Amino acid sequence: MATPIVVPTPLLALPEGWTAEKDIKTVGKLSGATQRTLEPVGPYFLAHARRARHKRTFSEDDRIQAQERAKKVENDEDSEISEPEDPMMLARDAKDWKQQDHYKVLGLSKYRWKATEEQIKRAHRKKVLKHHPDKKAAAGRTDDDNFFKCIQKATEVLLDPTKRRQFDSVDEEADVEPPTKKQLQKGNFYKLWGNVFKSEARFSKIHPVPMLGDDKSTREEVENFYNFWYSFDSWRSFEYLDEDVPDDNENRDQKRHTERKNANARKKKKAEDNARLRKLLDDCSAGDERIKRFRQEANAAKNKKRLEREAAEKKAAEDAKAAKEAAEKAAKEAEEKAKADREANKKAKEAAKNAVKKNKRVLRGSVKDANYFAEGDASPATIDAVLGDVELIQGKIEPEEIAALASKLNGLKVADEIKSVWKAEAERLIGAGKIKEGEIKAFTA
Repeated sequence: MATPIVVPTPLLALPEGWTAEKDIKTVGKLSGATQRTLEPVGPYFLAHARRARHKRTFSEDDRIQAQERAKKVENDEDSEISEPEDPMMLARDAKDWKQQDHYKVLGLSKYRWKATEEQIKRAHRKKVLKHHPDKKAAAGRTDDDNFFKCIQKATEVLLDPTKRRQFDSVDEEADVEPPTKKQLQKGNFYKLWGNVFKSEARFSKIHPVPMLGDDKSTREEVENFYNFWYSFDSWRSFEYLDEDVPDDNENRDQKRHTERKNANARKKKKAEDNARLRKLLDDCSAGDERIKRFRQEANAAKNKKRLEREAAEKKAAEDAKAAKEAAEKAAKEAEEKAKADREANKKAKEAAKNAVKKNKRVLRGSVKDANYFAEGDASPATIDAVLGDVELIQGKIEPEEIAALASKLNGLKVADEIKSVWKAEAERLIGAGKIKEGEIKAFTA
């Protein structure tokens, strides 16, 4: 139940020795105040009530409240950032900060390069609340601030983008080791090697980074993956491992020497890292069944084309050979036919020639059978004249005409009949203009 409290209006200063609790009614009467009912609330009232209940002083209550707040922060963040602290890490000398694992110091081992700026700040806050020197001093441990300095250094490095990138470049804890032969025999090839390249992808200047894929990846995807990684453009650097450069301005030669030494060391480490990545790719591609399958398919396609080309060449050669043989056969047949034709023509000509000779003998024989158209024995002059006319007529007519004339004369024995046939032929030739009139004497008389 709320306690009635008199609120003076206006508030008057109390005389010396008076208290509000003892003389509140008197004050109310003197001031003419009205009474109102108020309920005590708010953080200050609660703090007063807490101190009164536990009988604490202000400093004791503040210390206990700070501890409870720290514990609450730890409990609230345990679900996201929580990992056991290594005693060896807690005992590390703050001077050796370059050798410390900054992510492990802040409890971010499982996040590492993936940790966000907010996660780093929260982890830092949690570690500070737990390892602050004042808190340890309150627990009786004085001069115990080494790990606190490690926490501060880790936070300084990880919240600076340049320094964090330098540290991430040499953070071997974030690397995924390539699978062994034994692991590959038991595990999924693409998953094991895929984890390696997912880890390496954090160094790429180009994103998105093509991943290894699986046994169902297309040839184009596989080729894109290996082409990308064999020409990998990495931002990885090794400045974090540099030897400290002397601050002494007077020793400039030593400073330059150290800088050159660091530059050479970084260049060497970069070359070694490129060789390491290339070996990873070589080892991965050597066991990649997809590449073997693609090669077999390519070889099969190549062999198919070769076999098709060879078959086409063979067919073309066979066709050319057949065409050549056919041409040779046709040429031979044509030559044989031509030869046969020549022989036939020759025989025909010889036969015609023989026929002409035979017919001419018939023609000459006909006038001989007719006694050269003379009474009694024919004189040599008569014979020559008759045979001359026969030769003249024979020379003016074709072999067919000779044959026709011989056909007419063949079998005739009577001189007048024979002479009549010759006379008719002579007149035909004279009429045709082949023989001049008067050239024939024996058959026109």
